[in-house]
Amino acid sequence: MLQERTLPPFDAATVQISKEEGLALYEDMTLGRFFEDKCAEMYYRGKMFGFVHLYNGQEAVSSGIIRGAMRPGEDYVSSTYRDHVHALSAGVPAKEVMAELFGKATGCSKGRGGSMHMFSAEHRLLGGYAFVAEGIPVASGAAFQTKYRREVLGDKNADQVTACFFGDGASNNGQFFETLNMAALWKLPILFVVENNKWAIGMAHDRATSQPEIYKKASVFNMVGVEVDGMDVLAVRQVAQEAVARARAGEGPTLIEAMTYRFRGHSLADPDELRSKAEKEFWFARDPIKKLAAYLLEKNLADESELKAIEKKIQDIIDEAVKFAESSPEPDPSELYRFIFAEDV
Repeated sequence: MLQERTLPPFDAATVQISKEEGLALYEDMTLGRFFEDKCAEMYYRGKMFGFVHLYNGQEAVSSGIIRGAMRPGEDYVSSTYRDHVHALSAGVPAKEVMAELFGKATGCSKGRGGSMHMFSAEHRLLGGYAFVAEGIPVASGAAFQTKYRREVLGDKNADQVTACFFGDGASNNGQFFETLNMAALWKLPILFVVENNKWAIGMAHDRATSQPEIYKKASVFNMVGVEVDGMDVLAVRQVAQEAVARARAGEGPTLIEAMTYRFRGHSLADPDELRSKAEKEFWFARDPIKKLAAYLLEKNLADESELKAIEKKIQDIIDEAVKFAESSPEPDPSELYRFIFAEDV
C-alpha cells in the first residue's frame, strides 16, 4: 500500500448549508452511485458493450463542484471517459444517459457516443473524451468564448464558468501544461479539476510523476492551486465556490486537485488485482455518501426517513431509466452518416 497523503484539515462546523442544499447534494450523489451500480448489472447481463468506466467512490467531486458551486444548464462541463455521473450532475436525465449506454436513438448522443462520449448541448455538457487529457483544450475553448463574448462583444450575460474534469494521469500530458499556460495568460473563467484517484489504469500515480502533488503545478502558471479531500462533498463544495467566484470576477482559472478513489476497477473489464486489499479498505471506509448522511443527521438537517425516501425516489428513477432504454429504438441505419457535419437538428 502506497503511503497516503495528509490532506488539509476541513472544519465542517464552519459550513453554511441549508437543509434543501444538503438534501440536494445527497440526492445527486445517490443518483450517481445507484446509476453506476445498475450499469455494472446491465453490463454483466450483456446489455452494454465496449468499455464502461464507473465513478463509484468519486461522487463528492462531481456533486460538490457541479451541483454545489455551479449553475447546471448555464455553466459548462467537460468530462472524461468516466463521464456518466458528470452528465447526471449537469442535469442530463438518467433515462437519456442510460439509453446512450444501451446505444439507443433516444440517448443523449443519439446512440452514437456510448459510455465514453456523453454529450448534451442543452445541458452545456461538452462531452466525454476517450483520449486522456483530450477535453482540457476543448473546455478552455468554451471558457475563452465566454470571455470573448463578454469583453469583446459586450454581452453582459456572458459570465459562465467552465469546469474541466480529468484524472491524475492527464496531468503528465502535454495538453495539460500548454492549456494551463494559455488559460492563465488570458485569465479564463475555468476550473481545472484533477480527480486524483491514485491510479492511472494500473499505474500508481506516485510512480508516474516527478511531482505527485498536482495542485502545486499551478504555481508555475501563476495560478491558484488547491488540494481538497475529494471524499468530502462539503469540502469540495467550499473550494469550488471560491474558485467559481474568482472565475466570475475575472480573476482567472483555478487548479483543484481532489484526492479521491474509485471503488471499482479501472473499467468493468478490469479484474482490479493491482491494488492492495488494505488500500481499498482504507478508502472504502471513507465513503462520501455515508459521510454526508452522517453530517446531515448530526446537524438535524435530515432524518433517516428523509434519506430513505430519497433513496427510494432514486431507485424508481433508475428502474424507469432501464425500462426507457430497453424500449427505445435502435438508431436507424439510414442515418449512419448524420452528424458528421454541422446541421440544423
